[in-house]
Amino acid sequence: MKLTLDLEIEKDISRQEAIDVIHSALEHERHLAKYKVYRYAMICDEFEEKFDLISTDFRTKFEAGELTDDEGYFDWYAAKRGFDHWKKRVELLEAVKI
Repeated sequence: MKLTLDLEIEKDISRQEAIDVIHSALEHERHLAKYKVYRYAMICDEFEEKFDLISTDFRTKFEAGELTDDEGYFDWYAAKRGFDHWKKRVELLEAVKI
């Protein structure tokens, strides 16, 4: 997919300066997103060990109502959703080329 954006800057800066700022912002966001994936993966790993179940299977069972109301399951579900969200974001950010 190719997406073209028009950029209108109300300051007197060069095209290259604008590109550099946007590139830097994207790199910062990529770094943050990768860190979030790492942190959520660590949390999910802890729950996987505790409950002897992989996170993907857990999420399916949780959403189907097949598990008890253990408080840990809600924390794990939040961590798994966070992991999935940030992983998608990393994929998108890595696909962006300037």
